[in-house]
Amino acid sequence: MEWQQLHYFRTLANMQHMTRAAEQLAISQPALSRSIAKLEEELGVPLFDRYGRGIFLNHFGESFLKRVTAMQQEYDKALVELQELNNPAYGEISLGFLHTLGTNIVPDIIQDFRITHPDVRFHLSQNYSHNQLKLLQSGELDICLLAAIETEPPVMWQELWRDELFVVVPRKHRFAKRKSVTLEELEGESFIHLKKGYPLRKTVDKFFKQNHLQLQPAFEADEVATITGFIAAGLGISLLPNDENYNPERIVKIPVKGTVCERIIGLAWMDHQTVLPAVAAFRTHVISLFHK
Repeated sequence: MEWQQLHYFRTLANMQHMTRAAEQLAISQPALSRSIAKLEEELGVPLFDRYGRGIFLNHFGESFLKRVTAMQQEYDKALVELQELNNPAYGEISLGFLHTLGTNIVPDIIQDFRITHPDVRFHLSQNYSHNQLKLLQSGELDICLLAAIETEPPVMWQELWRDELFVVVPRKHRFAKRKSVTLEELEGESFIHLKKGYPLRKTVDKFFKQNHLQLQPAFEADEVATITGFIAAGLGISLLPNDENYNPERIVKIPVKGTVCERIIGLAWMDHQTVLPAVAAFRTHVISLFHK
């Protein structure tokens, strides 16, 4: 059974006149007759009753016409959706990003992109870097903004910018009124860390190792929000990226002196996947924003 056969059937069913239907379809009457006969043979039932030169849709044909009409409507919808997806002015983008980027950076990026692509739809997913990577590899995300992480092809990576890390302490901590703190001064402090495996954990560990310093993790958490909650309760300090959600009444952030403490943020995508035009346009847009 071919789509053309269904199109021929639907036309004849609506017109119920072999000659006019053939003219409408721009084919010969015998060709239309053969197509309908072949369709009926494949279905195992007659779709039309024939009386002399007349042809009329029967009960089988009426039932089949309803299904074919529904199929045609779904096909037309699918065609429109595919055309939109293939148009960079439309389409959908599944974007993943770190929680700390959701306050300003991601909204600003999307707002800027929508100046030229107002009809593109976004599906947003806030998650940690390693979770984003899994979603990217499974195809649930098209593109993601995450911290520097070890990747291998077909995962592609492009650095975008660097975030300064701050010493974050409770409001009543002895460092709270300082303008800056060195990493050496953090040695011996009760340190609240992310669990091993997180990119930020690896970054912070690297800074201390490079400076031959030892950390004393008092607690290990899965989320930055948990760490800041423990800090606010006076249970320790940490080295974290800036976040406008920090409560200034309970937490103080202090620049690091003497060592450049930064985390790298970049864009990741899958190289082997068929890239929708809207996704490709957004990727180019984001990279150009940070590499002018």
